[in-house]
Amino acid sequence: MNFKQLTLFLLVIPGFFGYAFGHTVDSVGEYRLEIGWMNEPVVSGETNGIELYVSPLEPGLEFEDQVFQEGIPGLSKTLKMQLIIKDQKITLPLTEDHNVPGKYYAFVNPTVAGFYQANILGNIGETTVSLSMHPPKVDERAYIEFPESADLTLNQLIDGHTAVVGEVNDLKESVSHLEESNQQTNIGYVGIVLGIIGIVIASIAISKTKKN
Repeated sequence: MNFKQLTLFLLVIPGFFGYAFGHTVDSVGEYRLEIGWMNEPVVSGETNGIELYVSPLEPGLEFEDQVFQEGIPGLSKTLKMQLIIKDQKITLPLTEDHNVPGKYYAFVNPTVAGFYQANILGNIGETTVSLSMHPPKVDERAYIEFPESADLTLNQLIDGHTAVVGEVNDLKESVSHLEESNQQTNIGYVGIVLGIIGIVIASIAISKTKKN
């Protein structure tokens, strides 16, 4: 093995390990079924999908030595996937991969973290399929969010707006008290002063939001 071949080997092997680690394999009758998430790590609140590979078992090989090859196409109308978590379930249609015979997708947006159960139901030829499989765990979305303070700007804007509203309400109450005491001569001046104060408060709030 020359240097180029060795380099290629070292680059390819980790990919195979990652592929095997994220998939679950089982069998029904004479068929091998394999599932795994399309995008990993899989997190809640992100559109994803479960990949399903269907191929015949190769005679004479132990199950752990079986690999996906000579995939079986045309099963999108005879197979479906039921996804379950706790007491919630949904039935997902399968979409066939046009480039890889025997490979199918069940698109879904897992909204909560946890372990999902995927039931493969239907028929492969004359073989009835009712198989429960378990893809890798769905993690909380916060697992990949960075920075953690992503919502600080929005919170600061809301706080600033709340403060401005509070100041305006206080000013309205002051005007009401002045009107009740019949101090009409000073209301015009008070209105101008209050207007200036309101503009200053709003400007400060907007300035703080931009800086943050």
